[in-house]
Amino acid sequence: MTFHLVYRFGRLLLGWLRLLARSSAAKDAEIPVLRHQLTVLQRTSPKPAFTPGDHALLAALLRLLSKRHRSALKLLVTPRTVLRWHARLVAKKWTYPHQGPGRPAKPEALRALVLRLARENNGWGYHRIHGELINLGWKVAASTVWEILQRTDIDPAPQRADRSWAKFLTSQAQGILAVDVFHVDSVFLRRFFVLFFVQHGSRRVRIAGVTRNVTAQWATQQARNLLMSLDDTRTAGIRYLIRDNAGYFTEGFDAVFTAVGARVVPILPGVPRMNAIAER
Repeated sequence: MTFHLVYRFGRLLLGWLRLLARSSAAKDAEIPVLRHQLTVLQRTSPKPAFTPGDHALLAALLRLLSKRHRSALKLLVTPRTVLRWHARLVAKKWTYPHQGPGRPAKPEALRALVLRLARENNGWGYHRIHGELINLGWKVAASTVWEILQRTDIDPAPQRADRSWAKFLTSQAQGILAVDVFHVDSVFLRRFFVLFFVQHGSRRVRIAGVTRNVTAQWATQQARNLLMSLDDTRTAGIRYLIRDNAGYFTEGFDAVFTAVGARVVPILPGVPRMNAIAER
């Protein structure tokens, strides 16, 4: 902006120096021509547009003229217009950005997360979803969660939840891990014991180890090896471990899984159907 003004004033100064070399007759003839052109411009519609540089240059030059000389000139703008330009410039500097009424819009990431939690957990109401968002670091009110669900036409938790036993098992199966031991006899009639884990969600069987003699120390070490072979995401996904009451499943064995946040569920004596997937 400053460079533009200096350039304009420089050109104007050169124009004045050129006028000094011209004769008085040429100057007198040029003035009526310029005034007539201004008269024609004032009759045109729409009016000519002025750039910010034009505003600054005209305001600076008109300040050099007295009130009597300004009234005698035929100008495209009036002094009142120049004052209005200045008032707009001051207002633009001190006017803060306008914000519409009401609360600011919810972030799209928050909306997507709320809808995902509601769709993947049919039994969760907006209070439960609000608690999960607080744990994830979102500072949001419970009423905001309720508003997002209502605007998306998602029913409350009791109406959209499927309370059937099959649905419950399906929803919990991803976090259930079962463990058991079976034996295999070789062609030489030697018996080997196999410790295995089965994931209820995928029905994937993981062979932990094979031995001739199952001990508590060996079973505990195989449990540690299993968790070390899983990544952090799958380890954190284990919520329950189902086992029987064999002597080699000791407190040390249970402690391996409770350390990662899993709950150990021993079956009742003589009820193998409580660990039906592993038993089968």
